Amino acid sequence: MKKIGIMGGAFDPIHHGHLLAAEAARDQFTLEEIWFMPSHLPPHKREAGVSGEQRLEMVELAIEGNPAFKPLDIELVRGGISYTVDTIRALHSQYPDLDFHFIIGADMINYLPKWEGIDELVHILTFIGLQRPGTMLELDTLPAFIEEAVVLADMPLVDISSSLIRRNLAQGRSIRYMLPERVYDYMRRSGIYGLQP
Repeated sequence: MKKIGIMGGAFDPIHHGHLLAAEAARDQFTLEEIWFMPSHLPPHKREAGVSGEQRLEMVELAIEGNPAFKPLDIELVRGGISYTVDTIRALHSQYPDLDFHFIIGADMINYLPKWEGIDELVHILTFIGLQRPGTMLELDTLPAFIEEAVVLADMPLVDISSSLIRRNLAQGRSIRYMLPERVYDYMRRSGIYGLQP
């Protein structure tokens, strides 16, 4: 079966940490493609600072030129709270011959027991967990049925986050090299995150 990685998130905005994580997962688990999926309303976070359409455009700009990276707008089109279990059910129905792997950070691995529909998710996909700076991965503290559905990927520990980028912008500090230049240019042209066109 064709192995597909899904990287979900607000991407508010997308940055080099997201891209490095996706490439590490693709390389280590021989995934044929990575689908970048902006969420509409994540159940565990505040509402995104910019529209779904703008976040999707930034994703498209960030992954341009990499044939293994694709944008996925399924959660933006559906609207409402973006529960992964609803999304994976829909994708399985649409693509029954694909083997899905969901890429998440260590902070989300520790939270998996609280995910909506986790009993079903562990049977229909594999979670690829990525170590993040400042977060301890404690797989042995997870229930066994969840632990069995998680594999770990090594990646460079890059301490970049969307919240750090937004905070730096709010304080007038540099965000250069934290995200692709074409994404920064889009942000500036669009006047989002307080940037002047």
